[in-house]
Amino acid sequence: MLDTLYYKNPYIKEFTSKVISCQPGKNGYEVVLEDTAFYPEGGGQPGDTGSLNENIEVIDTKERDGRILHICKEAIAEGTVVTGKLDWQRRFRHMQQHTGEHILSGIIHQKYGYDNVGFHMGKDFVSVDFNGMLTPEQVAEIEECANEAVFSDQEIRVTYPSSEELKNLNYRSKKELTGQVRIVEVAGSDICACCGTHVKRTGEVGLIKVTRSEHYKGGIRLYLQIGWSALEDYAQKLAGVQKVSVLLSAKPELIGEAVERMQGIVADQKQEILLLKQQLMQYQIKELPEGERLAVFLKDDPSSLRPFCEQLLEKREMAVVLTGDDGAGYKFVLGKKDGVMQEETKQFREACAAKGGGKGNMIQGSASACSDKIIRFLEDEWGFVTVKDGK
Repeated sequence: MLDTLYYKNPYIKEFTSKVISCQPGKNGYEVVLEDTAFYPEGGGQPGDTGSLNENIEVIDTKERDGRILHICKEAIAEGTVVTGKLDWQRRFRHMQQHTGEHILSGIIHQKYGYDNVGFHMGKDFVSVDFNGMLTPEQVAEIEECANEAVFSDQEIRVTYPSSEELKNLNYRSKKELTGQVRIVEVAGSDICACCGTHVKRTGEVGLIKVTRSEHYKGGIRLYLQIGWSALEDYAQKLAGVQKVSVLLSAKPELIGEAVERMQGIVADQKQEILLLKQQLMQYQIKELPEGERLAVFLKDDPSSLRPFCEQLLEKREMAVVLTGDDGAGYKFVLGKKDGVMQEETKQFREACAAKGGGKGNMIQGSASACSDKIIRFLEDEWGFVTVKDGK
């Protein structure tokens, strides 16, 4: 295990070191220092960012073959003494999030015996995967226990047990470990082998909030907001709630009831619109010319095509109803009163550059041919009467 500044003291924000190598890499110059406070990506925690000598940006930190690579935008000469400065706000958030994940995972392991089988610390959230399912009630209980651990402000201990001590220690680990093992212990909540950086006391974690969950590979994935990120997430959601509150003229705590009332109004209006559409459809159909085969171009939404076509087929041998324009193409429903549409479907597709399908006596889809070409085919080949723009 590397003996680095971020392990000796994870709160170091600025340090001095010497460049021992600098090589061009895939994403920038890979700078190696004698010692560093920059944490390299690992264990679900992103690598640190910051600067060397103020003006050289460190865009990532990685470990390779026992060396810590500072991925920089510019080269630095070997032997140069540099001052490293971490993006401390970002690092501290990672320390909060990593420690919060330990607390939550440890409590789940204690209560249900589930293992943490996946951990991702992303820009917008933390996600943790467990190899067992939890009910919403269990998740709520775990969240409460985790925050009790935070508010109790327990010390977080980092130790390096001997091999004999390790044999008698009941700790969590995703894989079999060899060599020196680093143990992170949160009193009463978790004992885990971990290579990440953590806060000194649980109180520094701040709030732990489970924002959502989903089934994942036979277990459950929990999405978390922790610490400063939880505060920002709350502020963003509160702003949304307040905006909805104003729009609905309801107090924030009553917007759920207001939305339910609005849904009832919308449902009534949808039913009223449906009835009006049906009445309009009946009126339009009465005004259409007679004929065994009729094509109608509607200025309406595609949801009206099928019922309109069904109405036409009550008194006609064949019908096709279309909506759209030459630029975007046309949605259509093509129907036949009796029999299947296999041959007609083939002909219509070829003549009108159409796609789609269906079963039995009706097909639907889209046609990219222009209206003039569609009309010529329908009238010349199939003997249709065409109605476009009410004419």
